[in-house]
Amino acid sequence: MKISELASIAQVSVKTIRYYEQIGLLSAPNRSDNGYRFYQQKDIETLIFIRRCRELNIALDDIKRLVDTQQDPKSSCALVDNIIAQQLARIQQTQRELALLEQSLAALATCCQNHQIKDCSILHTLKSS
Repeated sequence: MKISELASIAQVSVKTIRYYEQIGLLSAPNRSDNGYRFYQQKDIETLIFIRRCRELNIALDDIKRLVDTQQDPKSSCALVDNIIAQQLARIQQTQRELALLEQSLAALATCCQNHQIKDCSILHTLKSS
């Protein structure tokens, strides 16, 4: 199949596929005499795997390690477990930071009862904080 077909099936853009090939995340495909890229079923599976990992906000370097790990089906799952555990910890930390941000913004949103910029409590708070 051609790159446009792969993009459609895997639900990613052609530009994304080319980028993944450029950084070595997706293997370079075979090319026909006229230079068209031709992909196989394994490329669909790999690209869908990559897309799903990106949906989990896993870093490209970690995705590359996950893709490479699959080349040896008998290897340990420890690397996979570790990458997922680290990603979970990052997401949990981000959630804590966002909760603090939400609290700060909520306090700011309710601190100003004035109607003119010169008396704006929000601006005064942001200048002095």
